[in-house]
Amino acid sequence: MTGFVSLMACHECDLLLRVDHSFEEGVVKCPRCAAVLLKHKRHSLDLTLAYTMAGLILFAISNVFPIIGFQFERQSTETILLSGVQELLDQNMRLLAGLVFITTILAPFTLLVTLLYVFLPLKFNRIAPYTAEVFRFTSALRPWSMMEVFMLGILVSVVKLVAIATIIPGVALWSFGILIFVLAATTSSLDPDLVWEKLELTHERSN
Repeated sequence: MTGFVSLMACHECDLLLRVDHSFEEGVVKCPRCAAVLLKHKRHSLDLTLAYTMAGLILFAISNVFPIIGFQFERQSTETILLSGVQELLDQNMRLLAGLVFITTILAPFTLLVTLLYVFLPLKFNRIAPYTAEVFRFTSALRPWSMMEVFMLGILVSVVKLVAIATIIPGVALWSFGILIFVLAATTSSLDPDLVWEKLELTHERSN
């Protein structure tokens, strides 16, 4: 990002400034009102990419292996992540099933894939096609990922069923729980300004 300078209006006092984006970490403040204009996070690119790849691995484990096993007398059964969606469909609760599928499976998976699409080329100083559009879609998609709500529902169900059956936590339950924290860490390490600055720098070089 060396040499990349842009005009930026302060969002607090509207002062128009020429901002140098070449710094790697720290903050840039408005000289008139001290509002934070830019803030770069330390090792944002590497951390976001690492968390994203770890998230995809955990997501695969969460969907392949059993999430919970139930043992009642001589009968036992295991459920996977999609079992809850299928159960809602069987009860003709299609709208709720679709909402659960989107917020716990489709949205988190799409979020991780789009982040990988954006940040993996950036790691090698490349820009994938339609990176700007994909990154905007990623920002809009983030509020739809509600895995923690689904996890809370699982824990409530386990508490209610533990009195009548033996509950066996599956591998997917642990990976699903870790995935929630990994997604939070991905969001925390993400530096949107870094992406836009690299896109702007690439655009200037192409012109």
